[in-house]
Amino acid sequence: MEKRTDKNSYTILFAIGMVFVVGAMLAFAASSLKGKIEENKRIEKQQNILYAIGVNENEEGSVQFIAKNKVADVFSKQIKKQIIIQGNNVTEDANAYLIDIKKEQTNAKAGKARKLPLFIGEKEGKAIYVAPIRGKGLWDAIWGYVAMDKNMVVQGVYFDHKGETPGLGANIKQRFFMDDFTGEHLMKNQIFKGITVAKGNADPKNIDKTDNEVDAIAGATITGDGVTAMIKSELKLYVPYFKNLKTN
Repeated sequence: MEKRTDKNSYTILFAIGMVFVVGAMLAFAASSLKGKIEENKRIEKQQNILYAIGVNENEEGSVQFIAKNKVADVFSKQIKKQIIIQGNNVTEDANAYLIDIKKEQTNAKAGKARKLPLFIGEKEGKAIYVAPIRGKGLWDAIWGYVAMDKNMVVQGVYFDHKGETPGLGANIKQRFFMDDFTGEHLMKNQIFKGITVAKGNADPKNIDKTDNEVDAIAGATITGDGVTAMIKSELKLYVPYFKNLKTN
């Protein structure tokens, strides 16, 4: 005699039931953890911005952020002002760092005015401006924060990625790559040039800071090209603000 549990209908109903149970559990977990997830995102963004302006706990050759329990206090002290640039309008907003750059890029493609957040800090008595940027690597999204002075000379960067190849493109978040950007000029003869991640760069020790180039990562050409494109397309949008800054 066939058992009731041996029937195909039982198997199907059991599978459907499990889908609903597991789905409900995941939905509950996502809902209950939403606040924690958002808090972690906020902390991570603040750590990244601070890292770009040189406020970190780095040791020799390593990348170390400000500790989570200190980051909010340090961020409030180091970042003097947050602004949003939208067309010709510039407004202050204490939560500008929470703007979703991906969403703003999508809005721009749809013809809407894009919001450009900019974070203004201070280093050694000099104003430092940090811009968030986002682009495409080999496999998925790449992003970063670029700290600049009023002449758009880079004071520091932080890069990250979603799924670049370990040991190759993933190395954009390593110090040996990021540190090369410090001191690089984004402008040349008053014209925005950006920075090219150059394969076969004639300046591998990165002594020349006015050539608009840094040395590429071996075996990571496409990711490097993504960093180049991201810097050029995203930071170019801030040029009118910096030109206006210098004339006032």
